[in-house]
Amino acid sequence: MTLMWLAFAVLLLPALWLLVAPLRRAAALYDAQREFEATDRTAEQNVAIYQRRLASLEAALERGEIDAARFEEDRLELERNLLDDTAALKRQPLKAASSGKLLVPVAMIGLVVAAIGWYQVVGASGDLALYQAQREVLDSPDGNVDTLIGRLEEEASRQPGNFKVWRSLYPLYRDSGRISEARAALERLIELEGRQIWLLAELAELRYFTEGRTISGAVQSLVDEVLASEPAQPKVLSMLGIEAFENGDHEQAIEHWRRAIAGMDNPDAAEALRQGIRVAQQRLGIAPDAAEEIAAMGPGVTLRLSLDPSLSERLPDGASVFVVARDTAGELPPLAVQRTTLGELPLTLTLNDSHAMAPSARLSQVERAHLVVRVSKSGQATPQPGDLMGRLEDVTVGRDEPLALVIDRVVE
Repeated sequence: MTLMWLAFAVLLLPALWLLVAPLRRAAALYDAQREFEATDRTAEQNVAIYQRRLASLEAALERGEIDAARFEEDRLELERNLLDDTAALKRQPLKAASSGKLLVPVAMIGLVVAAIGWYQVVGASGDLALYQAQREVLDSPDGNVDTLIGRLEEEASRQPGNFKVWRSLYPLYRDSGRISEARAALERLIELEGRQIWLLAELAELRYFTEGRTISGAVQSLVDEVLASEPAQPKVLSMLGIEAFENGDHEQAIEHWRRAIAGMDNPDAAEALRQGIRVAQQRLGIAPDAAEEIAAMGPGVTLRLSLDPSLSERLPDGASVFVVARDTAGELPPLAVQRTTLGELPLTLTLNDSHAMAPSARLSQVERAHLVVRVSKSGQATPQPGDLMGRLEDVTVGRDEPLALVIDRVVE
C-alpha cells in the first residue's frame, strides 16, 4: 500500500506544479502590465485627433462652408466620440502580484482530496488489500489454509461486495471440507456476478455431492439452466454420467462422459472419466481399449471426398490433399486436419479430436464448423494458384450421416 500511495504522490506532483507555476510568473507579469499602462499614450492621441478635427470645423465655419447649426452638430459628434474613446480606456487598478496566493494551496488540497476520493470510488483498493492479505499469509512461515481463510473472511466482512474475495474463499472452503461455507460463498458469488454458466455448474455439482449424490429438483433445475445455454458443459455432463452409472445405465454414462471429455481442458480429470468409461464398457462386455478410443475421439464429421471429373487431369495422383475443419467465427486454429493423396479419391474419412493440431482447438469444442479440402500442387499447406479446392459451410459436428465434399474449383 505504501508504494501505491508513493506512486499517487509522484503522479500528483506535475498537476500541483501546474497550479503553482502561474505564481512564479505573477511578479514579472505585474511589472510588464504596469509599465505598459505607464507608457500608454492612447488618450493623448485621441485628444490630439479631436483638436485637429475641431480646428478643421472652425476653419470651415470661418470660410462659410458650413453654417453655425452644422458646426454645432459636428462639434457635438466629435465630443461624443472623444468621450466614448476615453471611457473605453479606463482600467481597473492593478492588484498586487501576491493577490490570490491563498487560493493556490486551497486548490492544491482540493485536487489531492478529489483524486483520493475518486480512487476510493472507482479504484481497486479492495483488490489490493485482498492481494496483500494473501501474500502476507503465503509468505509467512506459519501460514496455512486456516490462516488464509481467516484473513479472507476479514476481507469479506470489510468488502462484502467484492466478488474476488468470494471467488478466493469458495475453493478454499470446498477443498477444506467446509461445505456449508463453500455453498454460501458460491451463492454469494452468483449474486454478485450474475447467473454465469460456470458458477451454476459449480453449484449444481456441489449440491449433488453434498445431498447424497442425488439429483434433486433444485439440482435438476440448475442442470437444465446450464445445458440450455451450454449443452457441452463438462462439469454438469460429468455429474450426469456419474448419476447414470450409479443407476446402472452404463450406455448413458458413457455418452455423458464422452461429451464431457471433449470439452475438458484438465487432462487429469479427462483421464479419470476415461477410466470410468473403461469400467462402464467392461460391464457392457465391450473391450476397454475400444472404450478409451471412443472417448478420446469425441464427436466428429464423416465426409465422402471426391474430385470433380472435369478437374481430373489438372494434378498428378501423388498430389497432397489437405482436409481442414475450422470454427465458423474464424477465431481458433484449425480444429482438425487430415492428409491424403489425390490418387486415393474417392475416399470416405472422419475428422474428430484425434486429428486436432492443438489441445486448445478441437472439433468437439464447437457445434458447427466450416470444412475445406485443398489439393496442393506444391505439396505445401499454404494455398497457391493452381491448387484445387472444395468447401462446405456451417456443418453440424457429430451428425451421423456422411457429407459429400466435392473438389470442384481451382485456386486463382
